[in-house]
Amino acid sequence: MNPAKLLLPVLATALLLHPVCVAQQGNTKPDNSIRKRSANKKRQRPTEEILKEFPPVDGRWTVGRANAWYAKQPWLVGCNYYPATAINQIDMWQSSTFDPEQIDKELGWAEDIGMNTLRVYLHDLVWADDEDGFYGRMDQFLGICAKHQIRPFFVFFDDCHFPNPELGPQPFPVRRYHNSGWRNCPARDLAVRFAEGNATVDEVARLRGYVQGTMRRFANDDRVLFWELYNEPGRGKGESGDMAKQKGSKTSMGDRSNRLVHQSWVWAREVNPSQPITSNSAGSVGAGNIAINRANADIHSIHSYSPPVELEELILDYKQDGRPVIITEWLARTRGSTVQDCLPVLKKHHVGAVNWGFVSGKSGTIWPWESRKGKDLVAERRSGNVVAPGEAFPEPELWFHDLLRADGTPFDAQEIQIFKKLTGPRLQTD
Repeated sequence: MNPAKLLLPVLATALLLHPVCVAQQGNTKPDNSIRKRSANKKRQRPTEEILKEFPPVDGRWTVGRANAWYAKQPWLVGCNYYPATAINQIDMWQSSTFDPEQIDKELGWAEDIGMNTLRVYLHDLVWADDEDGFYGRMDQFLGICAKHQIRPFFVFFDDCHFPNPELGPQPFPVRRYHNSGWRNCPARDLAVRFAEGNATVDEVARLRGYVQGTMRRFANDDRVLFWELYNEPGRGKGESGDMAKQKGSKTSMGDRSNRLVHQSWVWAREVNPSQPITSNSAGSVGAGNIAINRANADIHSIHSYSPPVELEELILDYKQDGRPVIITEWLARTRGSTVQDCLPVLKKHHVGAVNWGFVSGKSGTIWPWESRKGKDLVAERRSGNVVAPGEAFPEPELWFHDLLRADGTPFDAQEIQIFKKLTGPRLQTD
């Protein structure tokens, strides 16, 4: 038996004394202050008020340490990665669908165009189901990355897209629909209970174990570039057809995610890994989520799906903090975020360039956000409007995200040449 699992009862008891868990135990009714903040959408709390409620967590790297780390890295270029054969994080990591051969093939293509990092999502359900197996697959993945001179970073939580993750066979992709299978982490009902102070001690212990156990397992592993705690906290299904809206949509969590966002920083700093830690700020929904992450990040993770002028303005805003900046999501061709216009801006400012998507496949992210608007995903699947195994994926004339087709051919050969030109020759590392 895994020794770590023997400690769970002790951990659960200890957690009872933790301030957050005391709140979780003591509150049998929803936290009215959270509900009022969520309902009062017109009021935006000042940063000082937010950080008084959720103060910065001890252990943040100094600006000097963060910049010294960044100076040792090459210009970081990569993508948000999952193989074309996976529709979501669970599909990528559970044992029945983990696909190292496909990953190896695709990372060979990534290496060829000059990528040296990947942003990779994990999922708490896979960890809870098979912790040792999960770590074994992560180790195998890191070995494949190292073979291709790539150092990935991992993301723990995500409020984007669909709320009810389940293990086992994942749904078929819906035709002409952006990201029809991506799942929240944790499940939305648990995220809401955590926000309202109603998560059980066991649930809190599971989320804490997921973060801390994974970090500890790879805390001194040089193959891991850094850690990212939360992707776009506060978002929802994106049913409005615009996943870039700062106010989100009707299904967005907003600042109800503040508590888990802040607590993830507490958990991470207790581990204190050798790698820097970040959590997404610009790109999140909720002034509190953004303020908490901006005040705690060793290096900044920000998103921009805007044309180059707005992209540059965002970069300059975050550079005022004096810390390294990584654009961990960009590339939305129909919105003016293009390789031709934006990658040179990222190179100019020496900020990390991690676009969304690599090989087009089950995720369907070559289709724009607007492809979701007015559609009932459940009804679409019931009607059979899905891409079955072996069928070709339909393509729009202009792709939204992603760079390559399943056979490795590019959507736009000029884009690939720009990547190769700006990344330059790869240097062999020791």
